Amino acid sequence: MNIFYDFLKENKNFIKLKKYITDNKTPVLTTGVIDAQKCHLISGILSECENSSLVITHSELKAKEIYNDLKFFMKDRVMLYPSKDIIFYWADVKSLDIIKQRFNIISKIINGEKLTVVLSAEALFDRLVPPEIFKEFIFDIKTGDRIDINKISRDLVLMGYERCEMAEGQGQFALRGGILDIYSSVSSYPVRIELWDDEVDSIRILDPVSQRSVENIQSIRIYPMRELVYKDEAVETAVSNIEKELNSISSPPDSLKISVEETIQKLSSHRSFSGIEKFITYFYDNTCTLIDYFNDPLIFADEPNRISEHCEFITREFVNSLESRIDKGTMLPGQLKMIYTYDDIISRIEQNRSVLMTSLMTTLKDYKPKELVDFQVKAAALVKNNMDLISEDLSYMAKKDYRIIFLAGGHTHCERMFTELHERNLKAVYIENIDNANIENGIIYITRGSLSHGFEYVNDKFAIVSEKDAFSDDRKKRRKKNKKSSDSTAIQNISDLKVGDYVVHENHGIGIFKGIEQIVTDGISRDYIKIGYSGEDVLYVSINQMDMVQKYIGGEATKPKLNRLGGEGWKKAKARARQAAFISAQELVELYAERQKVQGFKYSPDTLWQKEFEEEFEYEETDDQLTAVSEIKEDMEEGKVMDRLLCGDVGFGKTEVAIRAAFKTIQDGKQVAYLVPTTILARQHYLTFSQRMENYPVKVEMMSRFRTPKQQKETIANLSSGRTDIVIGTHRILSKDMKFKDLGLVIIDEEQRFGVKHKDKLKELRKNVNVLTLSATPIPRTLHMSMTGIRDMSVLAEPPDDRIPIQTYVLDYDPECIKDAIHRELARNGQVYYLYNRVTNISDVTSKLQQLVPEANFAYAHGQMSQRELENIMMDFMDGEIDVLVCTTIIETGLDISNVNTIIISDADKMGLSQLYQLRGRVGRSTRTSYAYLM
Repeated sequence: MNIFYDFLKENKNFIKLKKYITDNKTPVLTTGVIDAQKCHLISGILSECENSSLVITHSELKAKEIYNDLKFFMKDRVMLYPSKDIIFYWADVKSLDIIKQRFNIISKIINGEKLTVVLSAEALFDRLVPPEIFKEFIFDIKTGDRIDINKISRDLVLMGYERCEMAEGQGQFALRGGILDIYSSVSSYPVRIELWDDEVDSIRILDPVSQRSVENIQSIRIYPMRELVYKDEAVETAVSNIEKELNSISSPPDSLKISVEETIQKLSSHRSFSGIEKFITYFYDNTCTLIDYFNDPLIFADEPNRISEHCEFITREFVNSLESRIDKGTMLPGQLKMIYTYDDIISRIEQNRSVLMTSLMTTLKDYKPKELVDFQVKAAALVKNNMDLISEDLSYMAKKDYRIIFLAGGHTHCERMFTELHERNLKAVYIENIDNANIENGIIYITRGSLSHGFEYVNDKFAIVSEKDAFSDDRKKRRKKNKKSSDSTAIQNISDLKVGDYVVHENHGIGIFKGIEQIVTDGISRDYIKIGYSGEDVLYVSINQMDMVQKYIGGEATKPKLNRLGGEGWKKAKARARQAAFISAQELVELYAERQKVQGFKYSPDTLWQKEFEEEFEYEETDDQLTAVSEIKEDMEEGKVMDRLLCGDVGFGKTEVAIRAAFKTIQDGKQVAYLVPTTILARQHYLTFSQRMENYPVKVEMMSRFRTPKQQKETIANLSSGRTDIVIGTHRILSKDMKFKDLGLVIIDEEQRFGVKHKDKLKELRKNVNVLTLSATPIPRTLHMSMTGIRDMSVLAEPPDDRIPIQTYVLDYDPECIKDAIHRELARNGQVYYLYNRVTNISDVTSKLQQLVPEANFAYAHGQMSQRELENIMMDFMDGEIDVLVCTTIIETGLDISNVNTIIISDADKMGLSQLYQLRGRVGRSTRTSYAYLM
């Protein structure tokens, strides 16, 4: 028995639709189907057949919504297949997230698993190698096999794997003597293959961090890391086709000749290179789409006309972009065929059984359905945000003898809904797992779960109501998730180093920076830092190990003495440093020992206001958030002097946890100080706190350079008298003139951003005031103290449900690319950051960009502006009056503007890795796909 589908077996329209599919009278058009009900219908059909299926829709955002709704009905069988960004196929480096997700699905299809794959039509534009060729590049290794280790190493490079010192990430392998470590594209862990001569002696799972063996396994299956795979004969074909096309062009420009010659040289030497997929049609004539990988799939097309409109837009954008490059002599004309046309996709769909789903009766542009089924379904329309009226609507359905399922999200929301309905005398039952429950008419069954929209089968008297139908927030939804700061990397900016500068390597000591050299290994070119030491010794350090090198900061008055590689001098210097660190550690231990003796304020249990305040949070909390809040409250109610580190990635919800701790502090008459590193961040948190607490008698004020001297004096007076409950500000709130009536909690945002003097002040505060430190990238000392128990730590490791990975591309500087990226974001009514980190000519750069995209509104911002001017620009940008903000790294910490989903970083090679990671985190705050372009 399945309560979701049992009634469908007697639904005439469902029976008719199922018969048309079985008899292959497709395409069949279904009308009157809406939102999440489409997913219910799809899952109902698939519950009675063994076929794999594809659900095609018009956009990535809609695909994710359908995926989430289908997962509610189908659990683990459904998967989301992401599209590649076909406009930026030429990028040097692309995000691995998409590759991993796609390969995971392709591997399951090849292995014969029955799947339902949700994707946007854009994902079908990609040309793939035929399945039979792709299968040739999947190989198994078992204990006892005899293998040619050199051949496997070469094949792995051609399959897109990177040879490294250690296999620490997917797509990497390491070869040391008779040991081969491989981190496969679809595996969640690396494996170590040990050989005895050429025989596989053992295969063991590795811990990617410690590189130690975890357990023995008998076999491993290796998949490619790249969708374009090829053998020697295919390379010869590609080279021949490329040469033939170049020779057919009369007077090709020199730039095209050089580009083609470089490509042919790489291919001829069987070298792998980024962007090779754009030559796929030169390798194979018989490419295919993802549909061709399935065996007799059932295809569902969601709103075909919208799919058609989106595909026309994507095709037009792609062709315009490519034709511009062909005219400039940077691409071959034949590369226009690197993706399929929409007609090709329609043809593939029509070759299979398909169901076309529309909410309205309409004429389809591109399809001629053979049959029509009209469902009578309507949305679950409830009066929002009014429990009395919501109860009346549910009561009306119950009196009409409906079977009603109310999806109330998590456990807390279910209990609250159950209580609310019982207080209004409605028949309600809370069921934890409703999958196979026996439900009766006229009763409201509350259960955990979520759908984008609810729906009613009117004739069948069956309704699923989602909490989202009943409750919403009319205020503009601001993601309050969070900020993150630059890690304490050894070298923040490679441009800070000049040839001849003194540097320090963690293991080898002081040397001289000799520049960056390219070294070719296994046909792949990589950059290395060259460091000279005493006695003409030279050390090459991979860019991947830059964190082990830092600039020498011992002063310029005297030149430091160079160390010898392998000498004892550096070891002795490190020993002296350890002794000094030990003394500092003693001071810290004494401080924290003193804190343990002090009895802190014992806070009261949660009040009714606290519970109401937390329920007003407009997003579903993650389990990690709830755990962190519980741990903080436990500290406060025990009466200990709290010193807790809250560690979590960008957008994982640290701010909301801090807000709840602050509200609890205020409930017992204490005050809160929130310390942030920048004025812009102070203003943003001020707005967030004010918005969250606007329904409560809580006074929030701000202290920063955005405040006039008069305003600052008033704030100080209010804090001293107790009229102000929360103050949010920069290091200004650590000044001597700041007086609190009864300070109970200090929240520190990214402590490593503050100087020594500020930390001394914070040290004093820690003796008797609760301290909560928020950090996305805690410095090693802070992290170590938390790991060893000197400080407590809560971790937010779980991303919110609607968080989408940021698609990151590394490209050469290209005005056409910038233009495409801006146009794409503006087309979906979004905004763009263009990061240019030089104040001297930022206005000129803004003018050039304005000429490049004249229809967009541009403005620039940097830290040397007056506070009022900067504030006005940032407020205009937040209000959507500016489309593209050209800015310096002032946006680096904490800015949270959900409508900004594209960031373009100029001269990215001159920035440190952690800084780039930090900057990239300024986008990706909404449910839309976000893009970061590093140039």
